[in-house]
Amino acid sequence: MSGELCSMRPLFGGAISTVFPQRFENVSNIRQVPDHQEVFVDPSRDESLIFELLDFKTEVGDIGSASWFLNDLAREQDAEGFQLIEQSEVIETPGLSYRNIPAVATTAIGEMAISKGRQGREAQNLVRVYVANLRLKGVDTDVLVTAYEPILINPLSESADAVGSGLAVPASQSGKMPMCNVIKQSLSTFKVNDWNLFGSSA
Repeated sequence: MSGELCSMRPLFGGAISTVFPQRFENVSNIRQVPDHQEVFVDPSRDESLIFELLDFKTEVGDIGSASWFLNDLAREQDAEGFQLIEQSEVIETPGLSYRNIPAVATTAIGEMAISKGRQGREAQNLVRVYVANLRLKGVDTDVLVTAYEPILINPLSESADAVGSGLAVPASQSGKMPMCNVIKQSLSTFKVNDWNLFGSSA
């Protein structure tokens, strides 16, 4: 386990809070981010952590919901070679129930080749993507937590300018918390402080 500094971070104006390493910078300080997203990056490692609030997908069952969203991400990003590595069973999250309506979570891990921004397929990087889906049924919301961890950086990718091309240096070798633990920690500490964030549903 790394000894890196972590802190409680406010999301969506403090309505939600969660803990993750301080090395992740808030992207909204640099560029515009959609209102339903909070995006954090560690530019030195080309890693990112994204929190998203989505309308509850009634057509998606609880079992394998994170895998469904992971597949959806792969389609959205025009990914190649998508591979589902692991998915969890449905986990109950009693601390996130609202008006006694239970909340549940599922997680999934996949690998895919994706390009940065507007770059083409010739600049694709191989990344491992961790997805957690918190299903807040009491407020008709699917919370999506997504963590991106590069495995292989393409020399043509703009990421190569920041972190170099080739195999990414494992987090443990750099004294950093691996992304699998970053997302676990943010899930275990995820807290809704103000349910009014979810509008009329709350």
